Amino acid sequence: MDFRISDEQRAFVDTVRRVVQKDFKTRAIQYLDGTWPAENMKQLAGIGVLGMAVPQQYGGSGLGILDTVLVLEEISKVCYVTAMAALGELGVQTRIISAYAPESIKRRILPRVAAGEAILAICMTEPDAGTDVPNYKTNCEIRGDRAILNGVKTLISRADIAEMFVVFTRVNRAPGAKGIGCVLVPGGIKGLAAKASFHTMGGEFLCEVVFDNVELPLEHLVIRDDGMKRLLSAFNTQRCLNPSICLGLAEGALEEAVRYLRERSAFGRKIGDFQGMRWKAADMYTEIEAARGLLYRAAVSGGEFPDPALAAMAKIYCNEMSIRVTSEAIQVHGGYGFTDEFPVSRFFRGARYGSLGGGTTETLRNLVGRKLVEEMDLATGCLGMGMY
Repeated sequence: MDFRISDEQRAFVDTVRRVVQKDFKTRAIQYLDGTWPAENMKQLAGIGVLGMAVPQQYGGSGLGILDTVLVLEEISKVCYVTAMAALGELGVQTRIISAYAPESIKRRILPRVAAGEAILAICMTEPDAGTDVPNYKTNCEIRGDRAILNGVKTLISRADIAEMFVVFTRVNRAPGAKGIGCVLVPGGIKGLAAKASFHTMGGEFLCEVVFDNVELPLEHLVIRDDGMKRLLSAFNTQRCLNPSICLGLAEGALEEAVRYLRERSAFGRKIGDFQGMRWKAADMYTEIEAARGLLYRAAVSGGEFPDPALAAMAKIYCNEMSIRVTSEAIQVHGGYGFTDEFPVSRFFRGARYGSLGGGTTETLRNLVGRKLVEEMDLATGCLGMGMY
């Protein structure tokens, strides 16, 4: 298994790093109040980042999941809010449109996504159902050549500025997992209301979205059969991109901690000269590298979408590793680490989101545990899991 980065990947990541370190770093603190990072997003579009998930024929570059992981990792080292904003254009909503939408919708929206002119929102969570997708109440009723959408979604990113919504919904009130489909809803359409209702500890706003008899052409119902299966397959991508942000936050926190270890003095010595502090740094770096190996391996697994178990394990480990590492970085900084002026506090708050979005770590442990108990070949052991 070779995870070495190609020369092309390295050059692109270096370009992203230069922009992020030069321009985003000084602006990161201003987004704590929920301000949309418009200037950062414009720069990302300018260097081709926002078109990474868009196929070439629609103005993007159509790069793979590992490329996206590498780029989100770099952005997250500096600004969690911008990384989450970029995730909306690089993640599952763009890939669902690319894979399942009719040609007319692809031609209309995907070039605008690549150019940074259109924002996408994915609507999954409901007031009474987050991870419990089979119990969604939002419903799309088919009436002739029209689809009528009703329901409420909550904790939705960028819904107040989105040009298109990728909405997972029940179809014709069919029960259970088999009744789940996906509909594309243009922003500003009659019956759609989105309000920024929740300000997060990470800095961004999340919205409540109401669909009240939203009438759509039937071609906007892009997933109808096997909707739950397709949703979960596509969401394996998100389970690599979410942990890439966590990995970047941990790396950013470690870099800040090392800088502080070199600059801060106590008892007449640099605090980095104390063995206890060096051990902290060593443990943080070891956890980061363990997470990186698991995540990169998951990112290059499978075909169009990553291997479900590998993506789940990568997300579990990166999510929880990031909380530990960013917390230790605060400890290294002492009281300063608790203030907004030092980046480590922002990294810690951003890291706390990871295990909540894209499938909770508890749910993903169920997935991995089920695969082990039900599928492992006792003759070959772990090698019989088919992930090597």
